[in-house]
Amino acid sequence: MGDVTQLPPLLDKIPRVAGPVGRPRRRPDVLLADRGYDHDKYRRLVRALGITPVIAERGEDHGSGLDVFRWVVERTIASLFGATSR
Repeated sequence: MGDVTQLPPLLDKIPRVAGPVGRPRRRPDVLLADRGYDHDKYRRLVRALGITPVIAERGEDHGSGLDVFRWVVERTIASLFGATSR
């Protein structure tokens, strides 16, 4: 399992989000996360920052829909770092 203690510093490092003219937003509206972050402590932390957590719950069947976004991120990283696909 990953190191979930890295969640708070990660949330502080989120870059500004592009949007309409005016004061730039500092944080996204929603945080997508996998089962490794399924804990009330992290849900409360994210909500306290004004972000809606969308976190897959442990013990539930796969099918939360997060895999669609994860695939896009993983393929983008692979293409940036020269990994080839079959």
